[in-house]
Amino acid sequence: MQAKVNNAKLSLIRGDITQQDTEAIVNAANTSLLGGGGVDGAIHRAGGPEILEECKKIRVRQGECPTGEAVITTGGKLKAKYVIHTVGPVWSGGNQDENLLLAHAYRNSLTLAKNKGIRSISFPSISTGAYRFPIHNAAWIALSTVRDFLKEHDFEEVRFVLFSDGDLKAYEEIWQKVSGE
Repeated sequence: MQAKVNNAKLSLIRGDITQQDTEAIVNAANTSLLGGGGVDGAIHRAGGPEILEECKKIRVRQGECPTGEAVITTGGKLKAKYVIHTVGPVWSGGNQDENLLLAHAYRNSLTLAKNKGIRSISFPSISTGAYRFPIHNAAWIALSTVRDFLKEHDFEEVRFVLFSDGDLKAYEEIWQKVSGE
């Protein structure tokens, strides 16, 4: 599925985030920035040791990455030139500011990209794997946050790369509501 928001192309696709050819991809990282499972592990494996080394340097400089914040490294061996590492919230029933923290993760990733001059970016579905964020709720937050950001900032493309057919379907259903189409 593709849509236009302001001058940007917004795409929803099923695929592998590590294979995207956008200038940056977003990593659903953990606070340690040292790799992990799911998307985080796949990006570190595909990108090679250079990404981990840069993450270690960031940790020395600033410590761990707080939930909702984002940092940037090169893409290592990936097609993408950069990896933006953001930490989404662990779902705890919805009473621990999870919605706000997830919106911050998307907004801070986009702001970091914009400030770096990046014009195309690919996102996974942040926090919906091991962090158990409900997919429809997460899709609403992701899509509405990105839509609102694109209305005020100029990008070429924002791509959501969903791992499963079920996730893609959820994002497509929510986009219909968010976009009013």
